[in-house]
Amino acid sequence: MQKGSRIFIAYSLQPIFVLKAGLTGGIGSGKSTVARVFELLGIPVYDADTAAKTIMNEDENLKALIIEHFGEEAYANGTLNRAYISSVVFENTEKLALLNSLVHPATIQAAERWMQQQNTPYVMKEAALIFESGSQEGLDVVIGVYAPVHLRIHRTMQRDNISREAVLKRISHQINEELKMKLCDFVLYNDEQQLLIPQVIALHEKLLRLSNKG
Repeated sequence: MQKGSRIFIAYSLQPIFVLKAGLTGGIGSGKSTVARVFELLGIPVYDADTAAKTIMNEDENLKALIIEHFGEEAYANGTLNRAYISSVVFENTEKLALLNSLVHPATIQAAERWMQQQNTPYVMKEAALIFESGSQEGLDVVIGVYAPVHLRIHRTMQRDNISREAVLKRISHQINEELKMKLCDFVLYNDEQQLLIPQVIALHEKLLRLSNKG
């Protein structure tokens, strides 16, 4: 399903040689599953959430900022102390927002460098917080993966072996799923009512046509 007209405005301004696509969705929506299907179709995918963990350990400027705001306990032997950071931000939305404000710019820059190095009709950035981080500004299209909240809760409880309350806490840190999907240019439905792979293949073919190389 196509939303809005932002992508067509982008094409009218300048030719795009490698289309930059974002892939997002709430926890338990199945966006990582969708990303793997795109990879099987030959599209390189940048996993921003995994990359952020690496960047927090390797980017010295970012490490210094995190230590400045969260204390020396944020790192142990040069490695991010995830247990400590999680304990600080889990119940404190202001601290979580602060951490994200430090990490997101570095992650966005790393993703941009990676995308510029690719040579395929289009590339994809998978990230849970595309709109929350503002990174949609550097993308040509954003794809949302939608699943009803009851399925998302069930999947996450099984995947991470955590309680319903813990899942709901994580969901509360993300923007409303219905709003997120309205902000996307395309939406894939992973609701166990519609076949997912045919949707991905159809969208893949559409993105190839949009990319100037299809």
